[in-house]
Amino acid sequence: MTSASHTKGLARLQLVTLGITLAAIALFILVGGAALTHTMQVLRGIGHADDALSMLLLANIAIIFGGWLRHKRLTDQLAAVTAREQEARRLAEFDPLTGCLNRRSLLPAVDRLLAATARSSETLVLFLIDLDNFKQINDRHGHEAGDIALTTVARRLRAVQQQGGVVARLGGDEFACAAIMPERYRIPAEELAGGLIAAVAEPITVGGTDLQIDLTMSIGMVAAGAASPRTSEAAALLNQADVAMYRAKRQGKNRFAWFAPEMLQELELRRTLEQGIRAGLAAGEFEPYYEQQVDLVTGQISGFEMLARWRSPTHGVLTPDIFIPAAEEMGLITELSEHLISRALQDASEWDACLTLSVNISPVQLRDPWFAQRILKLLVTHNFPPARLDIEITESCLHDNPDEVRAMILSLRNQGIKVSLDDFGTGYASLNQLRDLTFDHLKIDRSFVSSMTTNDANRTIVDAVLDLGRALNLPVTAEGIETEEIVSALQSRGRIKGQGRLYGKPESTAAVRQRLGRLGMLRQSQPAEAPEERLKASNA
Repeated sequence: MTSASHTKGLARLQLVTLGITLAAIALFILVGGAALTHTMQVLRGIGHADDALSMLLLANIAIIFGGWLRHKRLTDQLAAVTAREQEARRLAEFDPLTGCLNRRSLLPAVDRLLAATARSSETLVLFLIDLDNFKQINDRHGHEAGDIALTTVARRLRAVQQQGGVVARLGGDEFACAAIMPERYRIPAEELAGGLIAAVAEPITVGGTDLQIDLTMSIGMVAAGAASPRTSEAAALLNQADVAMYRAKRQGKNRFAWFAPEMLQELELRRTLEQGIRAGLAAGEFEPYYEQQVDLVTGQISGFEMLARWRSPTHGVLTPDIFIPAAEEMGLITELSEHLISRALQDASEWDACLTLSVNISPVQLRDPWFAQRILKLLVTHNFPPARLDIEITESCLHDNPDEVRAMILSLRNQGIKVSLDDFGTGYASLNQLRDLTFDHLKIDRSFVSSMTTNDANRTIVDAVLDLGRALNLPVTAEGIETEEIVSALQSRGRIKGQGRLYGKPESTAAVRQRLGRLGMLRQSQPAEAPEERLKASNA
């Protein structure tokens, strides 16, 4: 029996019981009147007591009392069933944590708003909201703090949302808002989006503690109305807003983006890319390539930086800017990076012991508390000396997770692994961080080096970084060396390492092995050329 039919059955039984009770009361009035008259006659000595009448009166009273009790029990039971049904409907339609509509109830609510705009010149605008990097809050501060953040966000969204609009939590850290806008909707919709972003950006204080949580969010927006493509399906609008939200994420987060039809084609390409990444990992299509690092004074190769390449069977060799962001979003960056580092350590084990291996690390990996242990396990597996490995961390990591990065750097250096600050000069690192984090190396960003001979400002920045390196006793590597003129300019500034297109493109494992073999820089290999020939070969 369904809940609805059970409720209806109880209601019918309650009515029947009430009817019987009322009939018994009516009968009691009739019988009671006759019994009272007869009793008075008996008391006057007229007639004799009527036992049958007395029994009838008692039975009537019993029926009334029993009917009243039964009616009360049915009333209480019906109220409990109704309350359970209302709670079930509330749980089915509302998010229990935030009190917002849930995904199931959002779609009919949006459909009702769509129907309202169809009868007017107004426009429905749907906002799909995703909190940026919310998982870090749960990881760092616990799920209780995360729940407080979610309920606070929901309250702020409702406060900013226009009257008549809806706010829903779709699950996790994803919300949606829908509002009816005038025909010229774009400016008021963007003002509302800006208000939502500003409201959520206010620090959230966790009660009873000094903990403050800072949040940003990305919003995808889509409109349906007289001045925009109209759709009759809320589900289609939600899908389009989702596509726009991911565009906002890729553009740097903490912003909004409007849906455009061409985004669907991009989404399809993205899905194809993600499928290719999963298949490529399984098939071993991702390979390490190596860029030379050269001592600018001697001209000798001092090591290599490992760069990821995807040897796709359909698209050829692809560079990391194409697949690394997708791998990070898919949660595959750790698996991909460890696969590449493992192969690179195996390759570098064949090189001369004086050559180092540099590896770039994604900011996502630094949020893994077991990252240092994973690297150590790879070193042990390949019997690779920790001092020959250089982990490169970008400046943006220092801005996002300073405490975690500090702990990670300490753990890596305690194992004997070198840690370099990559892309230095792009604007994130402070002098205090350079002093406190104890890096082993600085790398000047290629954007300054490649134009230092033609741009006075960039040359000044390069000089400043080199002076800073000397003051902190930190070796410096200049990226983006493209001409002999840049080499000459850097050589006059002290002992510096360099890398860039002047020394050739990044090479495969086999090409590096051949190069080092010619230079006599493979393990157990003999020098085949004079030192001056080594310099020519390294520049080939």
